[in-house]
Amino acid sequence: MKYKDYYQILGVARGASEEEIRKAYRRLARKYHPDVSQENNAEERFKEVAEAYEVLRDSEKRAAYDQLGSNWRAGQDFRPPPGWRGGPPPGGGGFGGRDFSDFFESLFGGLGGMGGFGGAQARGFQGGGGRGFQAGSEDRTQTLEITLEEAYHGGQRALRVQGPETRTLNVRIPAGVTTGQKIRLAGQGSIGAGGRASGDLYLKVSIKPHPFYQLKERDITVELPLAPWEAALGCKVEVPTLGGTVTLNIPANASNGQKLRLRGRGLPGQSPGDQLVVLRIVNPSADTEEARESFRRMERELSFDPRAHWRP
Repeated sequence: MKYKDYYQILGVARGASEEEIRKAYRRLARKYHPDVSQENNAEERFKEVAEAYEVLRDSEKRAAYDQLGSNWRAGQDFRPPPGWRGGPPPGGGGFGGRDFSDFFESLFGGLGGMGGFGGAQARGFQGGGGRGFQAGSEDRTQTLEITLEEAYHGGQRALRVQGPETRTLNVRIPAGVTTGQKIRLAGQGSIGAGGRASGDLYLKVSIKPHPFYQLKERDITVELPLAPWEAALGCKVEVPTLGGTVTLNIPANASNGQKLRLRGRGLPGQSPGDQLVVLRIVNPSADTEEARESFRRMERELSFDPRAHWRP
């Protein structure tokens, strides 16, 4: 029988850490799980990966495996590590022609029950003596990019989730969600190895930039263009918000860059954000003689020096 190199099966070095072994196992278990894998030898490879992980994840089992070394057939080099309770190899001095993995099966309670991977059998590997082997499931995180309007109103979104199998999920976006928050979809993460219940899928929200709104936490900022006479005389202006248009009173002698606040018009929440309206005074173009004469008349008739504050 061929010697099975458990390190080679998992694709890790002999000095690999527990975390490296665990990551390798999770990656290969997802790849070869018979319920989702398209590989021709998926079931066989999955059993090998599970067997290798069952040994290498356990410090005592791994120590025994490492000490047997390349002379495992003879068996005389076996030296039980501290705390080892498995006993010497069967048959006293050797393995009686049995596979190395068969030897570990007799010592470690076996990995039986791996012949089928559907229905109840897929809920876990049942070892000898009724001891079950179940590898932990894994949560996943995926970015969900939404519009600012979706963040404000909430809504539904059909989301394609890539993995061993591509799925389409109907995601409910709660009103008031902000960038960086996570939406949890229970049981929609990576399929648990050995048929264990799947982990959760976390959707990390990312809000797309908006053409004219700017978002900071829950506050929304928008620039409001004003003609010079609107800023000077004051006026009422229809201002767009995510919740609809509102009428805003512009005070007389408003200045460029001045901020007006619409309370509660930002993203909803326990403490709703505000909408900040930044005034931007826009001059008309002096591209005709009549327009230029209008500016000359203002220059003559108005006593205005925009740089008066520079003088001591």
